[in-house]
Amino acid sequence: MSLYSQRGVSAQKEEVHKATEKLDQGLYPNAFCKIYPDFLGGDSNWVNLMHADGAGTKSILAYLYWKETGDISVWKGIAQDAIVMNIDDLLCVGIHDNLLFSSTIDRNKRLIPGEVLEAIISGTQEFFDEMKGYGVNIHYLGGETADVGDVVRTIAVNGTMTARWPKKDLVTNDRIQDGDVIVGFASAGKALYEQSYNSGLGSNGLTSARHDALDKYYAAAFPESFDTGLDNAVVYIGPHRMTDTVEVSGFGEIPVGKLLLSPTRTYAPLLKLLLKDFFPEVHGLVHASGGGQTKCLKYLPQPFRIVKDNLFEPPVVFDILKAASGSDWREMYQVFNMGQRLELFTSASAAPAMIAAATELGIAAQVIGRVEKDVKKNLILTAADSSLVTY
Repeated sequence: MSLYSQRGVSAQKEEVHKATEKLDQGLYPNAFCKIYPDFLGGDSNWVNLMHADGAGTKSILAYLYWKETGDISVWKGIAQDAIVMNIDDLLCVGIHDNLLFSSTIDRNKRLIPGEVLEAIISGTQEFFDEMKGYGVNIHYLGGETADVGDVVRTIAVNGTMTARWPKKDLVTNDRIQDGDVIVGFASAGKALYEQSYNSGLGSNGLTSARHDALDKYYAAAFPESFDTGLDNAVVYIGPHRMTDTVEVSGFGEIPVGKLLLSPTRTYAPLLKLLLKDFFPEVHGLVHASGGGQTKCLKYLPQPFRIVKDNLFEPPVVFDILKAASGSDWREMYQVFNMGQRLELFTSASAAPAMIAAATELGIAAQVIGRVEKDVKKNLILTAADSSLVTY
């Protein structure tokens, strides 16, 4: 059994998928998000979407860093994580403007004071203001903040995003075809609209990342930060304190805590451009979040083989996590995005212009693989050590 499973979490969310398998799959079952008829407007040419997600256990990392350093600014990053895990999923069905957002914050008031709530809520509005400058308009409709210390150990930061969108402007993944190339967009580095280096970790696999990277000190000092029913052998088994520093090429020494807490990169400014300028060539979009590099298998319209033989070199944060956990490459690529969290399916002729658009925004991009005919859905990727991994 993997460490991930022993900690009570699942990269593939098998039980969740089983619980929801009988629900209506919406108008386009292969689309990245569930799409419904226009119940709000009653227009057959439009659709409605509603998406819910959040920062997950990354909020516990923010709690630890804040308690250890006093740096309250990390909570703005958690606000961004909760938003981006919503908007970047909706971007993958073509929606890039006029979105509605409602936040849900559950806290243990005894441990999480009002100043943390203020940092999260003001950070939410600041992110929306930044995106407006790139033509992505998100309207903040408030939400719910509840003091539920009997339920939540520290704090949970989530949100719901809603949109009404023209059916003709949707990306449903139904046009993914044999011969398509896959353009990958890096999750690490420093995009034009980011204030500092982004480790690329995102908001998935953070339970594993936290326990694999951080020292037992945190179990003793902050028992509220983990499930005390877990086997001690899988709790905070790493070598690092949050304030330990790691050399990142081109960016100097960065604390481990900051690497783990890098706000999830949004691709909204980029996809706003690509969906406006290259929409006919966008055959499919996948946000490589939960499930990492295997996420694409769920959204293929036919039994294709996906070959990823030119992935990015994993950023340093994933080297730290692999060394600390002893995980093999198969698990690493299944749990984490490994430095590439957005993939776009398109023709070989259209790819260079899309890569150029990303480069102008400071986002590394390259053709990472291709689509081939097969008798079943499967994935073959070339890992960082050049070994082949199959799923």
